Amino acid sequence: MNRRSFHRAGEAERRQDLITATLDCIAEFGLQGATVRQIAGRAGVTGGLIRHYFEGKDQMLQAAYRETMEAMSTPAILAAEMDGASARQRLHDFIVANLTPPVTDARTLSLWAAFISHVRVDPEFARIHRENYLSFLDALETLVRQFLTESGRPADPAECRDYAIAINGLIDGLWLEGSLAGDLFDDKPLPGLALKSVSALLGGLNLSDNDQTL
Repeated sequence: MNRRSFHRAGEAERRQDLITATLDCIAEFGLQGATVRQIAGRAGVTGGLIRHYFEGKDQMLQAAYRETMEAMSTPAILAAEMDGASARQRLHDFIVANLTPPVTDARTLSLWAAFISHVRVDPEFARIHRENYLSFLDALETLVRQFLTESGRPADPAECRDYAIAINGLIDGLWLEGSLAGDLFDDKPLPGLALKSVSALLGGLNLSDNDQTL
């Protein structure tokens, strides 16, 4: 993007361009290597203009982390909210969305890895992480409860929460494996393994069938 086109953009678009440039620089140079000067150059603006939108680099990184977390959770959340689909289909699609591109790819993993070390040392990073985790967990808990009810096996809220925590842990582990070494699982696609594991966890209730693309 050149500087002139940036200045013609609206306020929200300009801020988004800066967040995108921040993510590009982090993906290329790492968290410490992504300087304000590099980000400004990538966005085609001056460092002074950046201060119109962000107080400093910390705030830019926080906004970029929030964007990364939202991008990772959005495909699954959209699947969970699909109109007209059964609870089984929505839980199935929620799991698959978390273990297929664009959630599982090298760039997403590199950004997540760059940010995650900040969660324990930066209160705002911790808040963003907790907020997204709880939102994700709430959506998963709702899907589990609806699926169990649909299957004639309703469970109390505490049990559904436990299931959601366990399924989230399973998804996280497989996501990491798939993002780091996806080629090792070409003969056993990770979404299929996840569906089988979740089905077993939920007492053998089937989440997949021969018509599903895993």
